[in-house]
Amino acid sequence: MQWEVVIGLETHTQLATRSKIFSGSSTAFGAEPNTQASAIDIALPGVLPVLNKQAVECAIRFGLAVGADINRYSIFARKNYFYPDLPKGYQISQYEEPVVKGGAIHFSLNEQDYQVRLTRAHLEEDAGKSLHEEIPGATGIDLNRAGTPLLEIVSEPDMRSAEEAVAYAKALHQIVTWIGICDGNMQEGSFRCDANVSVRPVGSKTFGTRCEIKNLNSFRFLERAILFEVERQIEILENGGSIVQETRLYDPDRDETRSMRSKEDAMDYRYFPDPDLLPVVIDEQWINEVKEKMPPLPLVLKERFITEYGLTEYDANLITSERALTDYFIALTQSAKASAKLCANWLTGEVMAALNRTQLNIKECPIQPQQLVDLVARIEDQTISGKIAKTVFEVLWQEGGDVDSVIEARGLKQVSDSSAIEKIVDELMASNPDQVAEFRAGKDKVLGFFVGKAMKVSGGKLNPTQLNDVLRKKLAG
Repeated sequence: MQWEVVIGLETHTQLATRSKIFSGSSTAFGAEPNTQASAIDIALPGVLPVLNKQAVECAIRFGLAVGADINRYSIFARKNYFYPDLPKGYQISQYEEPVVKGGAIHFSLNEQDYQVRLTRAHLEEDAGKSLHEEIPGATGIDLNRAGTPLLEIVSEPDMRSAEEAVAYAKALHQIVTWIGICDGNMQEGSFRCDANVSVRPVGSKTFGTRCEIKNLNSFRFLERAILFEVERQIEILENGGSIVQETRLYDPDRDETRSMRSKEDAMDYRYFPDPDLLPVVIDEQWINEVKEKMPPLPLVLKERFITEYGLTEYDANLITSERALTDYFIALTQSAKASAKLCANWLTGEVMAALNRTQLNIKECPIQPQQLVDLVARIEDQTISGKIAKTVFEVLWQEGGDVDSVIEARGLKQVSDSSAIEKIVDELMASNPDQVAEFRAGKDKVLGFFVGKAMKVSGGKLNPTQLNDVLRKKLAG
């Protein structure tokens, strides 16, 4: 039997606020356990939550970025369940009236455009963390994360492969970091996915029984977990069994999912409006104020870079993959000294390679945009060749300085004097008569031999275009 995979993702995005969603406690990562859990976070009797306005603004920003509806009226609810690291015995979340409804995530995969619809994005507080390896034979509880603001982004079951799910998750990650509502650090738990996976016979309109794989904190784990889960479910069904709706965990060491607990439905959580929190009313003025502060979105900039600067789709995708990289490129285009296309080539080539090699990000790049513009300008005006430019680039990377000063101090200026080039060519032809004869007998590849020799003699400083012209003229006799 042929099977169709059906996938929906629930993504917990930690919002980039300095304090928690209902208290003034810090959200900074890495503090000693239980040092950032206030009386409100641990629900001591008599305390009352106070909503963090910035968290609501983050939700509005996201809704605007994905073309969703912003609910003018939303409420918080209590989601009741017992877990050791949930000190209240319930989680403050949103159910019937979230801040964000609808919207979509757009992305490209294998040269095809995709759209994944969003069901909702709702605000909620995070739980604490159970530590299973800190105390031998026991489980420790760290409540530092309790009350950390989250935006849970729920997709429709529109994805049909692990590859699509990863592409969607990467596009979503790009958006939340781009608009500044999340730092996107998956290792620290700022962006983590739950994957709802089911299979059904090809052509069926009825969804199969789904299993939820919890807390996948890397794109690789997301893909591996879905691939395993799909194989597991198909094997069960083809052997005459049935899928049990449950929550599962992915074990990366064994590359498998395993049962965690039965999967709850909404009724099991006994949602009801939180009596300690007033409804949230969002007016048009607030939405317009947020809209005015929104940066241009990556899809818009990608199209602009392709049409205005002649970038390839690959380069435009790479440059708009993160906000800081785009800002760097835009800084390059502010100067008319050099072509944006060649600047883009250097950014996606030499700069990105050097960043990867030194494990730096673009914000830490030792070469500033103006230095790169000056370097590209010197290639275009033929002061230096592309090959020599790489030497200048290395000097700038290691030592800094001014492009023209580096070229001058190191004697790297390109030789464009025709008489000087002709002299070198004449000497090479006189000392290599056999190769001259081969060229004149029709072996064009010999031209490369002379180019290499001439560049070696000149230290790579000859103007390559002029050198080729002189060589062809003289070798032709």
